[in-house]
Amino acid sequence: MRIVLFFAECIIYSVDFDKFRTFNLNHQWNETAKLLTDAATNLQFAGADAILLCANTAHRVAGEVQEAINIPLIDIRDATIKAIHQQGLKRVGLLGTVFTMEMEFYREKFTAAGIETIIPQHKTDRDYIEDTLLHELGKGIIRLTTKAAYLKIIDELIAKGAEGIILGCTEIPLLISEDDLSIPSFNTTKIHVLAAVDFALS
Repeated sequence: MRIVLFFAECIIYSVDFDKFRTFNLNHQWNETAKLLTDAATNLQFAGADAILLCANTAHRVAGEVQEAINIPLIDIRDATIKAIHQQGLKRVGLLGTVFTMEMEFYREKFTAAGIETIIPQHKTDRDYIEDTLLHELGKGIIRLTTKAAYLKIIDELIAKGAEGIILGCTEIPLLISEDDLSIPSFNTTKIHVLAAVDFALS
């Protein structure tokens, strides 16, 4: 018997992370938008049926990217909101880059969907997450001490009323899994991929 394995055809446009991060650090969001809209329009020209921005922080300019193309942009926030609604939750903790945690582009969309997001209270904790994302997890370095620190931060979010935790950066699930938590977690990377699969099969 012949085994048939089907794979979705994917076109990948990898941008220079240093350029992306530098624009973000300098709050040059117009430049970030141009970087990603140029990539998206090239992907559309190459024949893509939909676009995914494979980073939570990139969704700061998702609106600008969608306006520049004539195909759907599968938004990681919309997919995560759907997953949270399926669990019936109203208040969730949010971990991610400092941009994702501190700026409004995540919070506003979730608030409009009836979901309250809470972030680590102390700036030192938010900066610690940012630093470890960049210098440890982003380089594939996994430390038990870092995991313990993240779990402590999560426990503080739970104490503040979080009913679930958004793992809102692609690297966080390398460190924290659903088995580590006593409440639901939302791996935005996995959720985004499943949304893309649903689109491909629709």
